Amino acid sequence: MFSTLFELLFTTPIVPAAFGGVAWGILGGALPGISPSITMALLLPFTYGMDPTPALVMLASTYVGAEYGGSIPAILIRTPGTNAAAATVVDGYAMKLQGKAGEALGISLYSGFIGGLFGLIVLVLLTERLSSVALAFTPAAYAALGVLGLSIIASLSRESLVKGLMAGVLGLMISTIGTDPVTGLNRFTFDSPELLSGIPPILVMVGLYAISELFVQSGEPGWEHVPREKARIKFPNPAMWKRLAIPQLIGSVIGTIEGVMPGGGGTVSSFLAYNEARRWSKHKEEFGHGSPEGVAAPEAANNTVACTALIPMLSLGIPSSNSSAVLLGGFLIHGLVPGPLLFVQHSEVINGLYTGLFTANVAMVIVGYLMMTPCLWLVSRPKPFLMAFIYALVASGVYAIENSLFHVGVALGFGVLGYAMRYFKMPFLPMVLGVVLGFMVESNYRRALVLSGGDRMTFLQDRISAGLLIVAVIFLTGSLVRHAMDHRHARS
Repeated sequence: MFSTLFELLFTTPIVPAAFGGVAWGILGGALPGISPSITMALLLPFTYGMDPTPALVMLASTYVGAEYGGSIPAILIRTPGTNAAAATVVDGYAMKLQGKAGEALGISLYSGFIGGLFGLIVLVLLTERLSSVALAFTPAAYAALGVLGLSIIASLSRESLVKGLMAGVLGLMISTIGTDPVTGLNRFTFDSPELLSGIPPILVMVGLYAISELFVQSGEPGWEHVPREKARIKFPNPAMWKRLAIPQLIGSVIGTIEGVMPGGGGTVSSFLAYNEARRWSKHKEEFGHGSPEGVAAPEAANNTVACTALIPMLSLGIPSSNSSAVLLGGFLIHGLVPGPLLFVQHSEVINGLYTGLFTANVAMVIVGYLMMTPCLWLVSRPKPFLMAFIYALVASGVYAIENSLFHVGVALGFGVLGYAMRYFKMPFLPMVLGVVLGFMVESNYRRALVLSGGDRMTFLQDRISAGLLIVAVIFLTGSLVRHAMDHRHARS
């Protein structure tokens, strides 16, 4: 195995792809309001012409870099670059006011590296275990797997179950556009040849995440400028390593749990890790006033999530967060379908991704140390100029996919739709799940019926299919019960 990893490092462009992705992620994460998923979505069109392995490594490395990059403005200007960095603001900015900005940045980078390695180990151990069932999946099992993915829509719809279901149904409707997978007839194409192959998920993701966010940012006042100061990263000494070990472990464990849970993500894990680190700390009085542990725990948590969030996406083809959904789009545009068979049919891609993630965590330390000055310069640019540049970047990237202005129009259309969904507080991930999983569920459902002669009992007779459907029912029931209890508490 190690010989394979070394061969991948020195015979493929994985290393430059990892370094490039981390650099782009840090820059994107350092911009307030630009989340990791948006940073990845901006890069997604440019990976279309690349080989699959370096393209996916670059996208995954962007996720890793963006999680760290969000802590830079959080510590320096009290503005989290990403949602997951919100917990870092509390003690990170307090340390900056005490003249310890460099130390806070060093703790953030060091803890992110520890959390990333921990998450990578868990990713390798868990996903490989699931590859043994690859050959046992039938069309009925794949259809049930898609249903399981759709069932988590209820758990993702925290604020409103109805809005989440509406977004999911809208995504399923979009997935039916194009050619029927069984009969070959055209559906909802309105005599447009550009729609015969359906709407590529990449356009949906770029529009929903990137363009809609640009619409929102363009209508808001500019972010606070970074004061002119020289911020240099100062890594912790051995005594501080010992003090940070427990909060880093707490953050890594919580990041692992939240990463594999649908809808968990870096934000939830960061705040949970911060709270638990304070609970177990011997220096509780320092929290909120510049505690190094208050920086280490959330940063370890959100960087762990950057790896563990890929576990359900790689093993089952079900994204558990917005960023893993964008990475799923990267797999799809290269003709790769994440799921059990991916480990059998494209094991070289999986090995390349693992190698790239390890390289990305090492690159995060190197690039993060070197890019402090460019990040400070970037955050201090006038917001209108920066937004105009990103608009042009998105449009050129989408056009470059197939040299099609029609695709640019479709992406802009989904940007408008995403802006409306933000206004009505409708979640994006259920819609993305509907778009990505809709074709999988429909095609395998109908294929299973063809093979069984129209007998729908085949979905219960197949053991894997029956098990997945039972888990889907449990997920759905638990989510409905939780929503009912929340509604009752809100009324009382």
